[in-house]
Amino acid sequence: MKLNLVVATAISSFFVSAGTGFGFSSQARALTFSGISSGTWGEPTPRSTDTNPTYRGVGNNSFTWGKPPLSAGLPSKLTFDGSSFSADIDSVFKIADLTYFNGTVLKGTSVGFVPLNINVSFSPTVGISQFFDFKLGLISTVNEVTPSENNADFVFIDTNLSNRNFTFGGNKYTLELTGFDPDVRQLSIEALEEATTTTAIYAKIKSIPESAPVVGLSLLGIYLIYRKNFLRRANSKSLGN
Repeated sequence: MKLNLVVATAISSFFVSAGTGFGFSSQARALTFSGISSGTWGEPTPRSTDTNPTYRGVGNNSFTWGKPPLSAGLPSKLTFDGSSFSADIDSVFKIADLTYFNGTVLKGTSVGFVPLNINVSFSPTVGISQFFDFKLGLISTVNEVTPSENNADFVFIDTNLSNRNFTFGGNKYTLELTGFDPDVRQLSIEALEEATTTTAIYAKIKSIPESAPVVGLSLLGIYLIYRKNFLRRANSKSLGN
């Protein structure tokens, strides 16, 4: 009878834990996050072909790279302009604007990747300010003699790093950069030589499900250990008799 009581207790505890976990998930899905974003650029990473990387703007919201062939020329440039937002869980929202100028620069003076540090100040309801670290890749093409679309350069979101977690109300969430289009997965933008492209950056906040089954497995482990000890004691008493 004692063994059956342990089983019942373990099973009941599992369903209570699982129900609590599902309750948290339901509450998380009902949340609306609002706030404002800002961003700064970090120390870039040159490619192996970038033997003389030239850049400015680390720690600022505007970042330039590459050395123009003429003194009157301009380097390539990225400018991050944060914005306010209000979004439900799992919904895509605009988190900032990105302006990309494709300057004509000398070969070997570019960089390959640049970190983007986004600071999100959530509304007083949430009451936290969180930094999220992302990374953008920069692709420079060799220009042809005749200007054309083949001379366009690209900027893309590095998906290997483009998601970060935070905690609110005991629940875990992740902020993911979804790309440059709210409806389709567009992870890169392009700009023609000596031209500017301005686009929005979109993001999504997702809840991380509670691991209620893990709690159940822990309780099952406790039960199995108890059962093993219970049977050992029962066998010892039988041999003693």
